[in-house]
Amino acid sequence: MAIRPWMAALAVCVLGSLVIGYLAATSYLVIRDDLIGATMARQARMQHDYEDRIAALRAQLDRITSRQLLDQQVMEQKVEKLLEQQSALFSRHGKLGSLLDRAEESGLKPADGLGSKAQPSSSAAPERQAALGGGLKTVENLLGKKTGADTGSALAYAPLRENLADRADRVFSKITLSLKSIEKQQIAKIADLTVGASQTADAIATILRRTGVELASSSPEYQTVGIGGPFVEPELRSSAFEASLDQLDAALSRLESVRETARNLPFGNPAPGHGVTSRFGNRIDPFLGRLALHAGIDFQADNGDEIKATGAGKVIAAGPASGYGNMVEIDHGQGITTRYGHMSRILVDVGDVVATGDLIGRAGSTGRATGPHVHYEVRRDGNAIDPIHFLNAGMKLTTYLQ
Repeated sequence: MAIRPWMAALAVCVLGSLVIGYLAATSYLVIRDDLIGATMARQARMQHDYEDRIAALRAQLDRITSRQLLDQQVMEQKVEKLLEQQSALFSRHGKLGSLLDRAEESGLKPADGLGSKAQPSSSAAPERQAALGGGLKTVENLLGKKTGADTGSALAYAPLRENLADRADRVFSKITLSLKSIEKQQIAKIADLTVGASQTADAIATILRRTGVELASSSPEYQTVGIGGPFVEPELRSSAFEASLDQLDAALSRLESVRETARNLPFGNPAPGHGVTSRFGNRIDPFLGRLALHAGIDFQADNGDEIKATGAGKVIAAGPASGYGNMVEIDHGQGITTRYGHMSRILVDVGDVVATGDLIGRAGSTGRATGPHVHYEVRRDGNAIDPIHFLNAGMKLTTYLQ
């Protein structure tokens, strides 16, 4: 058999193909495990990275959620505290009410704003009203009102949460400062009322002392009545506001007591509009023509003119009296009495209680008198004193007793 060249070439080609195929198959078998291992490792890395990313996102979401809950709790606590402050302010208005009424009745005018519910300024009205009246939901509406961001997105919520927290802090700071400012203003104005009441009481007391009227002191060492009791620790006040209310109450009580004393004492005029014709002191007696003590003052009057009580008190005498003619005597307390003589007619009875300015009789000339007039005396512990001192004190007290 003859082997031709093309047959040799074909055999070489076939043999070469078989060798190459064998080598390729062998190489694939050798490196297949490595390729499969590399592919599986790459897939494992990708899966691990994906799981790590998901875990990180979940952790971030948990942190944001926990921060949101924490922020909400903090806001609820702040709102609760603000509502407590608001409630305290409103309750103080109730406590102030009676004291302010007493102060107005005493002629003390509080400064502007005291006693009325504090109104927030126009620039901060929405924030203050939200915290004072609406609670957490109102504050949340005030802070957020839907900013348009996707609150469910972790990436979008982080700056939003920070913004809400900052805005919440600013709002709560404004409200807290406002409430503290209101409290300070209230305390300052209450202090002004306390000073005014004390000064008025001091002025009245000074005028009373000049007429010889001594007021009872509130200090224990000056008390004349028996006092006592077991020792109990003093009551602690919760705030400066409560202490200021106590001080105002004490000042108003003292002012009312001093005024009541002044109103009861004879500082009025028994014959308003009539002039004085004879003063207190030594004078020539119109009947004997020699020096004698005139124990009161005489007011010019015509028969039937009104005679009025110069102070509140109780009638202890009403009828004829030697030298006085028809006479009325009124006990005003503290050892002070007043006498009204020469009446043509007596209009009160013994035991009657009269007020300052009440009509007690009519002018006349009964008794030891040369003509119709009003004889008026002021006596302390039965001794005659100059009534002009009380009349002058009464004119000074007019502005304090209105």
